[in-house]
Amino acid sequence: MGFIIGAIKIIFLLGFLVLIHEAGHFFMARKCRVKVREFSIGFGKELWSKQGKETKYTIRMIPLGGFVNMLGEEERADEEGSFNKASVGKRILIVAAGAIVNIVFGILVFFILASIVNKSVVDGLIVTKNYLINISQSLIMLVTGKAGSAGEVVGPVGISQMIVGTNTIIDFVYLLSMISISLGITNLLPIPALDGGKILILIIELIRKKQMEEKTELTITSMRIIVTINYCSYSYSKRYYKNNIRGIIWKKIKKNY
Repeated sequence: MGFIIGAIKIIFLLGFLVLIHEAGHFFMARKCRVKVREFSIGFGKELWSKQGKETKYTIRMIPLGGFVNMLGEEERADEEGSFNKASVGKRILIVAAGAIVNIVFGILVFFILASIVNKSVVDGLIVTKNYLINISQSLIMLVTGKAGSAGEVVGPVGISQMIVGTNTIIDFVYLLSMISISLGITNLLPIPALDGGKILILIIELIRKKQMEEKTELTITSMRIIVTINYCSYSYSKRYYKNNIRGIIWKKIKKNY
């Protein structure tokens, strides 16, 4: 029974966060009048599908996240509504939308939780500000290689253990907010296989006033799924997590404020 509950926690948390990330891409694409050929919940074998006016909605076997397939994203197309035909500004908005949704969602969830725990909106704002400062410092340490030894870095298995190890709704929601913000910020890093790398390519295109060779861009973006899985698993140090969950956030906060 414990295994089943743990699996549900992992699937819900990681699956939900990647899902809203892709939903950000989807709704921004629609807003920018770029055709979305498929919006999928999950990966792998198709279990259910419904064809909309221009988008196919599917549910797939592996319920961890999902994907958005836009016209002209993988292979350039000359049709109206193609991703590659949209202006550079619109393409940047579409690519950045997923990460922005994760960041905003994570901050909002944490703020609500902090306000409830501290029974004060003002205290909730103060706690949230300090929380974001701590996350920024941790990310800087991660990028500069100062996050700690290999034994302190959490990979896919480690983050899954953290999720399973949450014993209260407060712990679970706190972890949900932390991973959501981290997913958003990490995806904006200028690494070729991530959304930030795509944005960098588009900025270069804007400066050069010329699109990158399709084969070169496809090679770079095809790495995305592999790298994203590793980054979404999070290279957060165990020390950072242990020092924040319940300790700083839920016990010391009340004392300080």
